Amino acid sequence: MRFAALIAAMAVVVVGCARSSADSAPADAPLVDEASFTPVRKPSNVPMVKLAHGERPPQFVLFSFDGVGLSPNWDLFLETAERVDARFTALMTGLYFLTDANRHLYQGPGHQAGEAAIAFGGQAEDVRNQVDYLNRTWLAGHEMGTHYVGHFCHGGGYNGDRWSTADWNHELEQFYALMANLQANNGLFDSPDLLFGPEAVLGGRTQCLEGRLDQLIPAWKQHGMTWDSSMPADRPGLTWPIDIDGIWEFPIPYAYSPAFQQRQTALDYNFWYTFNKATEQPETAPRLREMVAETYTYLYERAFHGNRAPLVIANHFNDWNGNSFNPATADFMSAVCAAPETICATHADVVAWLELQDPAVLTHWQQLPAAAAAAED
Repeated sequence: MRFAALIAAMAVVVVGCARSSADSAPADAPLVDEASFTPVRKPSNVPMVKLAHGERPPQFVLFSFDGVGLSPNWDLFLETAERVDARFTALMTGLYFLTDANRHLYQGPGHQAGEAAIAFGGQAEDVRNQVDYLNRTWLAGHEMGTHYVGHFCHGGGYNGDRWSTADWNHELEQFYALMANLQANNGLFDSPDLLFGPEAVLGGRTQCLEGRLDQLIPAWKQHGMTWDSSMPADRPGLTWPIDIDGIWEFPIPYAYSPAFQQRQTALDYNFWYTFNKATEQPETAPRLREMVAETYTYLYERAFHGNRAPLVIANHFNDWNGNSFNPATADFMSAVCAAPETICATHADVVAWLELQDPAVLTHWQQLPAAAAAAED
């Protein structure tokens, strides 16, 4: 159940549109309700159709971005998605709702107030810009998920693999409170608030893919979540998501990559670690981009011509190794999202589509052989 106090406290401030007609708006501007002159969110791109036995499902591709901090790569993906009618999932880090000066307002489980494993939101103007980007992303029809707050990983003290359900509840309560109170927390009373509230956050990805399902699932359910994409796949290849005690799990793929000539966890940081032990070598960026693009294309083709399992693409906006990953991912988005029988969708929309399907049909898809489990698959 959501926190009623948080939702009640979160009055959604809609930014007034300065333009008086759609004719004067740029092509990438949000739709505008003519009666209220307020922006209107772009609708879903997933046809909510129940398929008959024997019908082929579309090939879903689920792009998600951990952290979504300020970066030119955010513009890159907003612009790319707009061109090909793609949707993606923006996984928000709660630290970015706090200026550095107000870091003491966050306290993670088992940690001191103001302590975090990565940076906070910077200066007041940085937090304003963060809100602006999040609102633009929401209005463009993308999904807002959580990447939690402190980013405490293995080796950094009391980390997610050790957290109890009470710890995860505490972390989520901190996340939602930082969302709801970002203006008051930072003294930004002249800044627009977010155009969405805690009820929009239906899933996410834990820091460093850490956490135990038996401790996480009760916390997710208590907070009204319906999906997660934190767990590394428990078997090789691409398979259909399953419902685990009321939570749809979209695992990070562990599948064969011809470019790396091995099975590979398909997460940008993991690609980097396999490539050169996550060492900054910008001169190798062109080669690594090719390998990442080749891997994504291979996984897509094997799924498309095989079991049609949704393909999870997990990325960051970080400029790691000379920005090896974002151009490759954007190029893949440009190509694949315009392909026939393919929908680049949000996790929440795919969950709604899955729950519309005949359980027997869904079970059949889930039992199909995994795609890209080995070189010959």
